[in-house]
Amino acid sequence: MNFNEILQSHILVLDGAMGTMIQRYKLTEADFRGEQFKDFPIMLKGNNDLLSLTRPDVIEEIHRAYLEAGADIIETNTFNANAISMQDYKMESLVYAMNLTSARLARKVADEFSEKTPDKPRFVAGSVGPTNKTTSMSPDVDNPMYRSVTFDRMKRAYKEQMEALIKGGVDMLFIETVFDTLNAKAAIFAAKEIAEETGKETPLVISASLSDKAGRTLSGQTLGAFITSVSHAQPLALGLNCSFGPKEMLPYLKDVARISPFFVVAFPNAGLPNQLGEYDETPKRMADAIKVFIDDELVNIIGGCCGTTPNHIARYIDLVKDKTPHRPSPRPRHLYLSGLEELVVSPETNFVVIGERCNVAGSRKFLRLIREKNYAEALNIARKQVEDGAQILDINMDDALLDSQQEMTNFLNLLASDPDVAKVPLMIDSSKWEVLEAGLKCTQGKSIVNSISLKNGEAEFLKAAKKIQAYG
Repeated sequence: MNFNEILQSHILVLDGAMGTMIQRYKLTEADFRGEQFKDFPIMLKGNNDLLSLTRPDVIEEIHRAYLEAGADIIETNTFNANAISMQDYKMESLVYAMNLTSARLARKVADEFSEKTPDKPRFVAGSVGPTNKTTSMSPDVDNPMYRSVTFDRMKRAYKEQMEALIKGGVDMLFIETVFDTLNAKAAIFAAKEIAEETGKETPLVISASLSDKAGRTLSGQTLGAFITSVSHAQPLALGLNCSFGPKEMLPYLKDVARISPFFVVAFPNAGLPNQLGEYDETPKRMADAIKVFIDDELVNIIGGCCGTTPNHIARYIDLVKDKTPHRPSPRPRHLYLSGLEELVVSPETNFVVIGERCNVAGSRKFLRLIREKNYAEALNIARKQVEDGAQILDINMDDALLDSQQEMTNFLNLLASDPDVAKVPLMIDSSKWEVLEAGLKCTQGKSIVNSISLKNGEAEFLKAAKKIQAYG
């Protein structure tokens, strides 16, 4: 299926919220347990992904309701079906089964509707949520270098989930509700690894969730920085979901449509939550707001997130009929880098200032501070360079008396905690591959790698370069 041709010709309608619909069934603990888990030692109510195994009839009914409303794409019931999120329920061993079963369930219903309406094929998107942990921030304010999950563990969790979804027959993978770009980069890395191993690429759709009206993700990135950071994935579509209702999302979606070279996806909430955490936007009011997205040619895929139902989605069908989808424009061929903010280096850029005082080979003071584990003072050196106009920070830990790989990880984790420093892109500087790789696993932005060598031959050079690209 050529999705590029489809999205150039018309707007696809995505389904709405799964969780909202599940809540309407008022399921009990017994429903979540089923026969298979009736003696499970902990409470399972609330583990919606488990319902694909214990109440597949409910999940199938929800899929069917959205398809009957006219949705072109349904998402699998797998938003939290990963080993990291399933730790809360002690169900890590069931992750593969959850995803495989969910994908097959959605595939079955979608194919049934496609057979009924061959002129309107229905597609399945594998829902890949953000997990309940963050790779770029510490959960401990007193220990900013600490991470509750590593990039490698995040990648393994995503890979397990994606492999099952792909085997189950999904048409695309939705890396959605991204609040931490480094988590998303781990998901992208996993998808690329699977594609390389299988020889088959599954289209990716990437969707960020903004944390507030400042227009940044929870991990602090601007929209421009986020787009730059994930652009190596070459996603089918990129956009926004959750966070806001359509009216509140509109200005940010306009920014995405303006600066992103990819097709645009949007699935906002049914307004903002009320005092009870519920969503009050009616299908009609939401459709009126969504109409602006469509009339202004901002989207290629439009759906709903929290609080939306088949009644909301049904209102979209007439709105998208015969309407012109968004036409993405290629970005100018400039150098795009990012920290929390984007840096664009174009022919009009006179010169770029790179701060090189966080380099143990070039600064005796910095080397001494790292040896003494005086990271706070070492961070002050980074901060002073940014204050003095550095647009990129070079970080080098190559010293015979240092554990360079660990020190690179420690310092970059600490640096990420200071937004005044983390706003600029990084140059990860080392002659050792393992140190370069450690640095890439800590940075949510798009960095410069300095450097890889041809001394071991072109094949090794290209292998390293390809892996650097996969890290983003």
